[in-house]
Amino acid sequence: MSRQVASSGVPGGKGDSSVFVLIVGLSTLGAGAYVYRTLRENKERFTSRVTTITTRSQENESSPSDTDAASQGTAAPGARPEVPSHVPFLLIGGGTAAFAAARSIRARDPGARVLIVSEDPALPYMRPPLSKELWFSDDPNVTESLRFKQWNGKERSIYFQPPSFYVPVRDLPFVENGGVAVLCGKKVVHMDVRGNIVKLSDGTQISYDKCLIATGGSPRNLPAIERAGKDVQQRLTLFRKIEDFKSLEKISREVKSITIIGGGFLGSELACALGRRARTRGLEVIQLFPENGNMGKVLPEYLSNWTTEKVRREGVNVMPNAVVKSVSVCGNRLMIKLKDGRKVETDHIVAAVGLEPNVELAKSAGLEVDSDFGGFRVNAELQARSNIWVAGDAACFYDIKLGRRRVEHHDHAVVSGRLAGENMTGAAKPYWHQSMFWSDLGPNVGYEAIGLVDSSLPTVGVFAKATAKDTPKSATEQSGTGIRSESETEAEASEVHISPSFSPTPQVPKQGEDYGKGVIFYLRDKVVVGIVLWNIFNRMPIARKIIKDGEEHDDLNEVAKLFNIHED
Repeated sequence: MSRQVASSGVPGGKGDSSVFVLIVGLSTLGAGAYVYRTLRENKERFTSRVTTITTRSQENESSPSDTDAASQGTAAPGARPEVPSHVPFLLIGGGTAAFAAARSIRARDPGARVLIVSEDPALPYMRPPLSKELWFSDDPNVTESLRFKQWNGKERSIYFQPPSFYVPVRDLPFVENGGVAVLCGKKVVHMDVRGNIVKLSDGTQISYDKCLIATGGSPRNLPAIERAGKDVQQRLTLFRKIEDFKSLEKISREVKSITIIGGGFLGSELACALGRRARTRGLEVIQLFPENGNMGKVLPEYLSNWTTEKVRREGVNVMPNAVVKSVSVCGNRLMIKLKDGRKVETDHIVAAVGLEPNVELAKSAGLEVDSDFGGFRVNAELQARSNIWVAGDAACFYDIKLGRRRVEHHDHAVVSGRLAGENMTGAAKPYWHQSMFWSDLGPNVGYEAIGLVDSSLPTVGVFAKATAKDTPKSATEQSGTGIRSESETEAEASEVHISPSFSPTPQVPKQGEDYGKGVIFYLRDKVVVGIVLWNIFNRMPIARKIIKDGEEHDDLNEVAKLFNIHED
């Protein structure tokens, strides 16, 4: 039997050389295989990478706007979401209050990044001209241009700022000096106040550091119309937005009869505006309301009756003491039945019966809604929570002179929005402002008011003969603005001096008098709590000071002299 015995032998021996050659050969072969496989895999990865880069390059070439946007920031365009996931300042609502807040935030913090989320498809705009000046425009394309001449003849746009003022939403986190962006046509449907997150109707979530709720309100409808069904609803306008103006303007040129339900500011302004068209186009304009006269809830009876006659002179068929019982379609027309048995036939209805504050977010956010006035209850600094503020129509605030209130006017939206913006940047200022409001029945008759103006309160009126300069048109020529609160804002007279007098308290003016211009004082416990300036303009700082002082006055004739009503 033979046996081979392998031995390493002595180094350098013949057996060792054979084994060494074998090992080297196998190693070389393995290394070659490894190199081949590695090169092949690298080639595949390289080819894939080139393909990806080429594809992205083509995508970037097809989206030059993204490339341009990238130059403004550090993130690549493809990495930018359409809506930022976080913003320092989030403003819910795209109206006057939100815009005022945005400007205020930027004024105090020039690098601030502000996102406005607006359910409205349009950029922020002013509402007053929708029921005032726009209707008196001679421009046949006014519904497209949305530009109008103020009573003083100067032209301007309804928008607060042109589109170039705003930053694209997707670029907001990246622009060097911040800015204001508006996300239009989106609604916030849920608020997580603990997590500082809101959810939009499309599911998008946005976190924030500070948040303003400026959701405004929605026009109320009449129960009788809500019960009437779709056929009636299709011939109804609830007037509030730009689209409502465009729609009603078009309808006014197509139908023979329009009925406005509501005798307040909006209803009376629209009645006068459409009444002017009635003369030239043969349009029948009817206005009906449950009060005794136009603005019956605000003006004393004698002045309300005078206003009603003024509206009638504008070509409007005014029907006071009219309560709607039912509305139906009869043939091609609408039939409005009143509770007293009267019937009104018309082609279209405009309901101007007040505003309901938009407080849907209260439930998810756990915010308190005032049971008496509606709206979110806020403290003196317009705060609802430590990092949530409310401004405009939706805010129910405490007035140190007049108690808790909720105000639905342009001036309040401007001033409360501005203050909320200041407080969102650390100002910690209380809201003491007495907001004013105004209503024009065309270019020749108008009034400004402040405080509690309620016709159920005792009133004292002091009147004088008007001159050519005692009109809204003349007022705007003097102030340089058609939106009068822009010139008034927070101004207040530094001091008012009332001379002692022994003249008797003025009596209620006689029926039939021509109330050219005057001052109406509204009293509570003998203290003036509200003032209406009838065809007296640019005197609001004096009225604001009188209400703030909260003093009793023995002779309101002397107080009225502060407004220079007897000047020629």
